[in-house]
Amino acid sequence: METAAGEHVLFSGHPSWRSAMAFYLKGMLATAAVVVIAALVADTGTAVVIAIGLIAIVLVVGFVRRVATTYTITNHRLHIRRGIIARRTQEARLERVQNVNTDQGVIERILQVGTVDFDTAGTTDSDFAFRGVSQPEKVVRAVDRAQREHAAEQPGSGL
Repeated sequence: METAAGEHVLFSGHPSWRSAMAFYLKGMLATAAVVVIAALVADTGTAVVIAIGLIAIVLVVGFVRRVATTYTITNHRLHIRRGIIARRTQEARLERVQNVNTDQGVIERILQVGTVDFDTAGTTDSDFAFRGVSQPEKVVRAVDRAQREHAAEQPGSGL
């Protein structure tokens, strides 16, 4: 992400590897089911080759999904970039952010990951969230710091 004059990055990161655990678990269960079927239909050697191939695919896809998502907080805006070949970006100016909420289920609390959801004024984009971030409370503090810096930069802010 390119920054404008006077803009600096306060936080940049990807979803935590711990947030992909559900994806990996589902992938491994699906792999196990396919391997059992392959072992029943074909020989054991074929089942082992299929298992190794599917496990590699699950690991690579999980890794790519994680690193292909980048969350950035600057003193002017919030930015989400997803994808490698096809790109999807979302951006919100800090002055439009009205509420910052975190969501962590029991498993997410144990894994220390969660979702930071942003309510923004004047947009219909209700899905602006940093999903699967490590220690979401740190992201909330970074947004608060960014908003304070942004407010202090505004003329007549009195700060």
